[in-house]
Formats: sequence, C-alpha cells, structure tokens
Amino acid sequence: MPLAAAQNFTFGSQINEKGFPYKPPLQCELCQSKRLITRGGIKSRSLKDGTMSSRPIRITTTEQTISFNVPTKTSEDRPGGRSSPFIGLLRVPLLLLLLYGFVCSLDVLSSAFQLAGGKVAGDIFKDNAILSNPVAGLMVGILVTVLVQSSSTSTSIVVSLVSSGLLEVKSAVPIIMGSNIGTSVTNTIVALMQAGERNEFKRAFAGATIHDCFNWLSVLVLLPVEVASGLMSFLARVTVSGFQLHSGEEAPELLKTLTEPFTKLIIQLDKSVITGIALGDESVRNHSLVKVWCKSSVFLSSVNVTASAAHNCSAELHCGNDSDLAWITQNISSQINTEKCRHLFVDSGLSDLAVGLVLLAGSLVVLCSCLLLLVKLLNSLLKGQVAKVIEGVINTDFPYPLGWLSGYLAMLMGAGMTFIIQSSSVFTSAMTPLIGIGVISLNRAYPLTLGSNIGTTTTAILAALASPKEKLPAACQIALCHFYFNIFGILLWYPIPMTRLPIRMASALGERTAKYRWFAVLYLLVCFLLMPCLVFGISLAGWQAMVAVGTPFSALIVFVLLINLMQARNPTRLPKTLRSWDFLPQWMHSLKPLDKLISRTTALCCSPARINDPDVVVVTPPESKKQAEHWYDNPGLSLPEEISSEPRVFRLRGLERCNSTPL
Repeated sequence: MPLAAAQNFTFGSQINEKGFPYKPPLQCELCQSKRLITRGGIKSRSLKDGTMSSRPIRITTTEQTISFNVPTKTSEDRPGGRSSPFIGLLRVPLLLLLLYGFVCSLDVLSSAFQLAGGKVAGDIFKDNAILSNPVAGLMVGILVTVLVQSSSTSTSIVVSLVSSGLLEVKSAVPIIMGSNIGTSVTNTIVALMQAGERNEFKRAFAGATIHDCFNWLSVLVLLPVEVASGLMSFLARVTVSGFQLHSGEEAPELLKTLTEPFTKLIIQLDKSVITGIALGDESVRNHSLVKVWCKSSVFLSSVNVTASAAHNCSAELHCGNDSDLAWITQNISSQINTEKCRHLFVDSGLSDLAVGLVLLAGSLVVLCSCLLLLVKLLNSLLKGQVAKVIEGVINTDFPYPLGWLSGYLAMLMGAGMTFIIQSSSVFTSAMTPLIGIGVISLNRAYPLTLGSNIGTTTTAILAALASPKEKLPAACQIALCHFYFNIFGILLWYPIPMTRLPIRMASALGERTAKYRWFAVLYLLVCFLLMPCLVFGISLAGWQAMVAVGTPFSALIVFVLLINLMQARNPTRLPKTLRSWDFLPQWMHSLKPLDKLISRTTALCCSPARINDPDVVVVTPPESKKQAEHWYDNPGLSLPEEISSEPRVFRLRGLERCNSTPL
C-alpha cells in the first residue's frame, strides 16, 4: 500500500449505530473510489464501470486491529485475464506430469535414505536379544523405518529373521507396530512443503499427523495387550494353520510399473545387503548397496581332483585309477556377471553415504518443486463450481439415517486406491496437499487414512503368499499381525464418534503449527528421532530402568491431562492454584519463550503477527461465523465479502509488513 493511501485510513472518534468507529466518507487513493467503513467490511461504489472484487486488508493501530475488504478488479476485468479453454486443457497433463514427478521423487527419497542408513538399520536388527524386549522392538521398528523410509524393507528383514529362527513371531509384532509408526513420517515431511501459507499449512499438517496420532494411540493400547496375552500373534498363527497355504504369484504393482522405468535410470539398490547384515552375514558388510551387475549366468566347469584309490565313485563323479591314487572329475558351478546395470551411479566410485546424500538433496528439491507447483495448479483448477462438485462427492455424508456409512465407504475407497498403487505412503502423501488446499476435509481424511492402512496390509498379505516355501509361514504370520493391528486400531478409534481422538489431536497439532511454524520441525525430530533413541537407550538397561523412568513420566502425563480436562470443563472444582498453569515458569506451559529465541536466532526483520496476540483484535460479524468455518474447510468455494481467511497486515507504526512466522 502506498504511504499516501495508508495515511487516508485514519479513524475518528465517531461511532455508528452498530458501535463501529468510522469517518464518513473517506477518499481512498488505492482504489479510486468512495468507501464507507461498516461492521461487515467496506461498501464500495466504483467510479469506473466493471465488477470489483474484495481483497482482505487488516489495519493495526495502537489500540486495535480492524479487518475489512478492499475491492480489486477480478481476472475478467484485467486485459487478457480470462483464461482460454486451450490453457485449461493443458493443465490436466501438466497435473499428471507433476504427480508422476512427485511419486518418483518419493521413490528416490526412499533409496537415498537406504543408502545413507541401510547398513546402520541392519546393525540395529542384528542383536536379537534386544529385539526380544517389546519396547526396544517398537523403537527399533520406528528408527529402522525412518532410516530406510520404507516399511516394506523393514518388514522383509523381520520376515527373514523369523523364517531363519532368529526371532519369534511374538517378538516381531512390536517391530511391525513401530514400522507402522515410522512409515507415516513421509507425509509429515510432505506437509512441511506447504508452510508458506498459514491456513494451508494448518490443514496439511493436521491431515498428515492424523496417521501418527492413530498409530501412537493404537500402540499405547495394543502393545500392552499383545505383551500380556499374545493376542495378535495367536490369531495370526491360528489363521495360517487353518489354511493350506501354497506359494503363489505376487500382486501386480501398477505404480512401480509406471515409475520404475524412470527411477531405475537414476539408482538401483541391492537390498539383500541390508538383510544379510541383519542375519549376521559379515561377508556382505563391505558390499555396496549400489547395484552394479544386473544380469549373471551360471557356468559349469569340470575339474580333476586326485584322491585315494579307495574313494567310492558315484554316478555324478567320473573316476579313474592310477596305481594307488584315483582321479575324480567334478562339475563345479560358478556365477559370472554378464551385464552391468544402467543408472547414473553405476561407475561413480562414490561411497554409499555420498551417493545417498546426493540423491537426498536432489529428491528433496524435486519433491518440493513438484509439490509447490501441484498446490498452485490444484488451487487454480479446484475452485468455484469445481470445488462445490468435489466437496459434494468427497466430503458430503449420506442423508439420515445412513450418514454413518459415508466413513466406511471412504475406508473402502482408501483401501482400494492403496491396493492399486501398492503404497500407503504414496497415497497419504498425495492426499496431504489436497487436505491443505481444503478439497478433502479432516473428518473425511481420517477414514481414508484408515482405509489406506488396511489396503497396505492386504498388499503385504499377497506379497507374503508369493514368498519361497521356507519363508511362507513366517511371512504370512507377520503380514496377518500387521492386518490385525490395524483392524483392532480401527475398532478402538473409529466406530464411536466420541472415541475419534486422532482427529482432535491432529487438529490441536495443526493449530499449534499454524501459530508456531517451527513446531512442525520440532515435532518431527522429537517423535521420530529423539524420543525413539532415548527410549531405546533406556530399554537397553533392562526392564527395571524402564519401570523406574517410565512410571513417574506416565503418571505426570496422566496428571497433566486430567488437570487440563478439569480446567476446560469444571475449573471451580480445582484449587485456585491449579485453575491455570500461570504459577509455573512461562517456558513450562507456553512456547512463546522458545518462539522468541528462535525468532531472534533467525534474525528476521519483522515481528510475527499472531492471530491470538492480545494486541490484535480481528472484527468478524457474528452472523458470518458459521459461514467462515465452512469456508475454512472448503477454501476453494467463493469467499464471502466479509470473511478474510489470511488478511494482509499493515502496521501503521512504521508500516512494517509481516505475513508469517519463521520456521
């Protein structure tokens, strides 16, 4: 806003009949029209012919902040503003191309993590005595899946350990639970790419962490049940013994059929090295994970071996006698590499760590670029009438009394889509930007995510059925344990609406992240790295150390949750001291001190503008509250004149302009 235009927005002490301060009428140089400031916004009469639309503006004085809309010209009023049908048709193949690049970058990102941390993951699995501790097994599942960014890789290692007799199925169940938690880190990383816009980031982060919340809550309930009773391992064993299982063919992988021709040109990995290290085969430790030879042939050669004349000859050995000695002709098979792989790093000479870091940087750049362009393209495609149609298809429930069926239908849709693309990480990661722009609401994203969990377990069951004969029972039991874990989790946290705690937890995380954007990075580090490492380290000291540390910590968490519940519901029953947490130091009950520290560290030029700051008051008509909430969940719909989702902020003191908080 020009300085002269900003100076025109001065406020007198007059009060209109609705109690709103105004100075009638004002001349606005910005829009060249007469304005009358009212409680609902700015009523405008354009001095030129043509349609004017509203642009949200927020003016902050020393006393208060007033939000209103400044009309601007729509795209139809600008020269060449109306897009041609040809450009609209070009957006569809561009959308598919960006989606293809997004999925390929996720695949390369997983390969990069395996190169950087695959051998470490194998070493973690190597000590089977540690894995017999259920808490340690849970943390190992989280850490390994985060390191290799692939739950299928960690699951295949567990199957190999169980089939070789190094690990029992009951001890493998906590690892599978941890793998289920670790695989949800991918869509949380994807949500970080939408940190540029506050409301989009709030929705995207809530949609990404809803999977984390579901998995953590399910583990907190089902892990003690499994340790005490062995319920899931027992059901898996009974199911496998009840069927005559035979090795079959693996399910066709539609997504890999499309992406592998491109990703194989970038990198190809020998994942058997990680499994070999986990099984204790030291001969593969010095082998590189980067695959060099893709084809090999077996050759038979005959070798003469001398032995004593008393040596018995068999049909497979050709013998001859020469005095007291006998010569034997033996056929020896040898494997010779015949064809090298064709990818970028086949003859690079770089170490696995160096290749992994290069791929990690490149895949993150491509992932961020594709995701940002996808969000912008989806915002341009999914608006107006298109948004209304999509909202009616995805977010609308069936009429009463069949409304409860909508969530289960969404589960079937999520399971079917995951079964087709053979990856729950890809499905939930692709759904995250759609949640961010408001096409899919959080209430609908929850059953879609639960259905994706079921879809990936059915894929694992089919993959287990394609295992070799010696690994077939173990692979099927592991896959069925994963299946029962998700089924029991759904029964715990979905059928009854009041038990859908993951939705409320994810919404709270989204609110916190919208206010402090750096909280998303802190959440990732704590939940997927620091806490698993800490608990894993404590578990190595034995169950006595776990009880000594875990009991007071768990009691403290339960106490804080109960006090928070009482403060929100019935604070009068609490002592005056406990009716708020103000008696504690601020850093113990608020993130503001940490936020100030991070803000100073990042050395930004302007102070962050908070929605909940005490000196900022946003004026919104009471009758528009419900409409504003509806628009927040579906921002692709037409924005009402009096509603401002993310107003631009102009502080009159020095006219500093600030629109976001630092990461």
